[in-house]
Amino acid sequence: RKIDKEITGCFQQEPIKELKLYKIASELLQTERAYVTRLHLLDQVFCAKLTEEAGKGTFPVEVVKGIFSNVGSIYAFHSQFLLPDLETRMSQWDSTPRIGDILAQLAPFLRMYAEYVKNFDSAMDLLKQWMERSAQLNAIIQDIQSQEVCGNLTLQHHMLEPVQRVPRYEMLLKDYLKKLPEDDPDRSQAEKSLNIISMAATHSNTAIRKMENLKKLMEIYEMLGGEEDIVNPSNELIKEGQILKLAARNTSSMERYLFLFNNMLLYCVPKFSLVGQRFTVRTRVGVEGMKVLETSNDDYPHTFQVSGKERTLELQASSEQDKEDWIKVSVLLNCSKHFPYLCSCVFQKEELGKRAPRWIRDNEVTMCMKCKEPFNPLTRRRHHCRACGYVVCYKCSDYKASLRYDGNKLNKVCKDCYFILTGRVDAEEPVSGKKRGILEVTAQVSGNSFLCGFLQYSTDRTKPCQRVWCVIPQHDALVLYLYGAPQDVKAQCTIPLLGYQVEDVQRSVDHPPTSFRLRQSKSVHYFTADTEEVKLRWLRVICKAVIGEMPECQTPDVDDLANGCHEGVPDGT
Repeated sequence: RKIDKEITGCFQQEPIKELKLYKIASELLQTERAYVTRLHLLDQVFCAKLTEEAGKGTFPVEVVKGIFSNVGSIYAFHSQFLLPDLETRMSQWDSTPRIGDILAQLAPFLRMYAEYVKNFDSAMDLLKQWMERSAQLNAIIQDIQSQEVCGNLTLQHHMLEPVQRVPRYEMLLKDYLKKLPEDDPDRSQAEKSLNIISMAATHSNTAIRKMENLKKLMEIYEMLGGEEDIVNPSNELIKEGQILKLAARNTSSMERYLFLFNNMLLYCVPKFSLVGQRFTVRTRVGVEGMKVLETSNDDYPHTFQVSGKERTLELQASSEQDKEDWIKVSVLLNCSKHFPYLCSCVFQKEELGKRAPRWIRDNEVTMCMKCKEPFNPLTRRRHHCRACGYVVCYKCSDYKASLRYDGNKLNKVCKDCYFILTGRVDAEEPVSGKKRGILEVTAQVSGNSFLCGFLQYSTDRTKPCQRVWCVIPQHDALVLYLYGAPQDVKAQCTIPLLGYQVEDVQRSVDHPPTSFRLRQSKSVHYFTADTEEVKLRWLRVICKAVIGEMPECQTPDVDDLANGCHEGVPDGT
């Protein structure tokens, strides 16, 4: 009886699975019909009427082409090929219950979306620009938007639909594969089409995130009563929240609101209004040069200070965690502005894969940040680890791991991140305690250095100088390390400074007045700074090191950073 029940259950499950597959296919057809209707609206209504008006010379035809890109080709493909094939298949579902073969045949054509998605941001900018510049173009768009066929939605909303459509295919196809039996003849075709569609969906998801960011910026723009420079694609909202401002002249606190962007902090005063403008911007603090420090106040807990060129604010968070969050994002943001070579150091192991890393720029390294082999354009090219952002060679990036910030999709990662993310053990890992070579000190010690920056360097006055990244680390104050780039994990050479003589170089064509040299017996090293001020800073530190004294460590200001000279930041700042 038990076996009979199991057999009966299996037969009952088969019709249920077939019904679920049919529902997924039906949903694909229904949404495709609605989508083709929207494409018709974009191509045959909006684009056609604007093109007709542009033909009269009211505004350039190139503007219309720039706004709608290749939407005509997308409309033709869906209306003439994909939709008819899906309708035919659904009418023959009893004899041919599958959709994987159709999608596998037509999915390669979805690559045409790459052009539309790539052009999407500039299309939005162009549309906004010409709606303000051309009254006739604006009138045509407003007239169409008022019609019932538009569903009270804007042109911008309809233009987003092609960007959203490809991820929709991906979602439906994944659901279809979950319900499809392993031995079904349609599985191989469905998996093949999913791989192609997933690649196209990656580009669309990026554009969707950008559009969502613009929508958020528009909401803030309205909350601030039309504050200028808010709705800009380059702006990115990092954090927002309610805060208390501690008055400088008395012990009272006032309710305020902060908007932290990637380039500025808006310090706002709330307006008690249910509609329209909700905040007034009191102060803008530029992120560049902004410092955020924890403070101690006996009367008010959870306080911190924001100090910028424009203003210094004493603020109180709602909790200790909220205070730490404000300090953390502000410091990380400030680090990415002033110390790009420190960002990967700030990236914590427990955050690996949970948020997108800052990619180290290619020109910041000359060698693989893992195996230390030098890059070259033929046999050892640069690759980025999607988990930590390091620049590594092909051998060190030949791993894949799922990353939470990218929807747990498999991404190319370096060897170290692979073993951390997967929890596996590296069988080839060297024995712990192995001593590192004298040059194997990462250039990222710049964050704990007395002085670091670019200098021109040579050992022979007759030969051209080489631009190198120079560091005098705090843990080795009497040694000058020379790297090819700020992110290199191995120095090109080191110069023990103790006992060297520091001399000015006679001015010549090859050596400008910002040059100096280090001499000891027959060993001579020539350096040239970008400016006289940078030269003096190096001399002030080196002159102490050559006589065995400990140099002083100071915090750099913005002008120093711009000149390529960075006096190290002590621990804890």
